[in-house]
Amino acid sequence: MATLSHDPLWPRAGAWPALAELEPGASVDLTILGVPAWRTSLSPTNAHATPAAIRAALQRYSPALMPDRSQAGQAPRDLGELRFADAGDIDEPDGPEGEARTIAAVATALDRSSALVALGGDNSVTVATALGAWGDDLGRAGLVTIDAHYDLRDGVSNGSPVRRLVEAGLDGHRIVQIGIADFANSAAYARRAAELGITVIHRDELHGRRPAEVMAEALEIAGAGGGPVHLDADVDACDRSVAPACPASVPGGLAAWELRALVRAAASDRRVRSADLVEIDATTDAADERTVRLAALCVLEFAAGIAAR
Repeated sequence: MATLSHDPLWPRAGAWPALAELEPGASVDLTILGVPAWRTSLSPTNAHATPAAIRAALQRYSPALMPDRSQAGQAPRDLGELRFADAGDIDEPDGPEGEARTIAAVATALDRSSALVALGGDNSVTVATALGAWGDDLGRAGLVTIDAHYDLRDGVSNGSPVRRLVEAGLDGHRIVQIGIADFANSAAYARRAAELGITVIHRDELHGRRPAEVMAEALEIAGAGGGPVHLDADVDACDRSVAPACPASVPGGLAAWELRALVRAAASDRRVRSADLVEIDATTDAADERTVRLAALCVLEFAAGIAAR
């Protein structure tokens, strides 16, 4: 990344302190954790390079929210007022031992943080991140995915996290999948989703609805058990023009603003304690790093949601 300018009146996001180096007992509002999984991906990927790329991209942005005309008289909001921390990266998160390390790291981070965002890595990280966040609340937990795909495949891969979570004990009736797309799934997996009681909000349905309204509906369903809700934000739900570094993104997916709005709306709800950003291969991004920049903005949108609670 090119050298960034320095302006004391224009602070930059990112470069947050290490969680392990904070004072004992200190708590934070949001922790990020790198989970660079990639070995079981169905598509060749270097997704393990992405957490570092997102951290670097965060510093391109300020932590400031601008009031719009409906907020006349209000001052800009500085997210720097929140307390952030970085829990580093999980070493070799793939496989049973790697997932066990991830589960433990997520649980430890959430002991000191109001919320956590896992920086993937491929979509397989959703399993360990969600299980670590839910802990003993698995039986009451809910899941919202922003994804073009059902992720109900057999086996262990980036195409199977939703099925694996159901098999671990998650109730399919508390799963909502936003953005499921035509020509990106099979009829067999669509039937499997229906059999499991999963609520599907098709990509086309989003054209006529506000993202905040869609997310509110999703959270009412996913949160019906009274437990914590995990957000799986699979960036390949986005249109390929804005997410070229996602191997499975297709033309006609979500606009960048839709993904950002959905993430902020989710994080504004206290039931959402954890999220993951996945399916980006930073090594294949466009020259302007548009996919990684979008992921970095989603981290800040999640923080903005927390600030609005």
